Amino acid sequence: MTKTVPLQNFYEETIIPLRLSCQTPSGWPVVLSLWYLFEAGALYCATPRSARVVEYLRAEPRCAFEVAADHPPYCGVRGQALASIDEQRGLEILERLLLRYTGSVDTPFARNLLNRTVAEVAIRLEPQRVYTWDFSARMAGSAREREQKVCPDS
Repeated sequence: MTKTVPLQNFYEETIIPLRLSCQTPSGWPVVLSLWYLFEAGALYCATPRSARVVEYLRAEPRCAFEVAADHPPYCGVRGQALASIDEQRGLEILERLLLRYTGSVDTPFARNLLNRTVAEVAIRLEPQRVYTWDFSARMAGSAREREQKVCPDS
């Protein structure tokens, strides 16, 4: 069973990692998965300030992203974005991501992330172009069709 929702609702209801593609200094692209949240038209992720992705996005802020599950019926959103690094909001965004993905900031895993000596930064993705797709109709009858699935309006 698939429920079609506006894009903002899709971002908020779909709790899977975002795939982010950016360019390395060698010119080769790299893809990584990050937890995300949607706020005021932008996607936010958190990562240690020392992570290579921060270096890559500072050098080349043009990037691409995708939010899509790995099981049918396939649907999701992908697009191109401009990335910026927010030095001030890293810990705040990390706490919100922990609540969104794990439900708590009071677990050994969460405390470990929150108590690291490495400072967190927030990655802000400002979508420039967004594309949605929903293959639910063409995949009718698939084995996973009975599962509740949220898809963006296309």
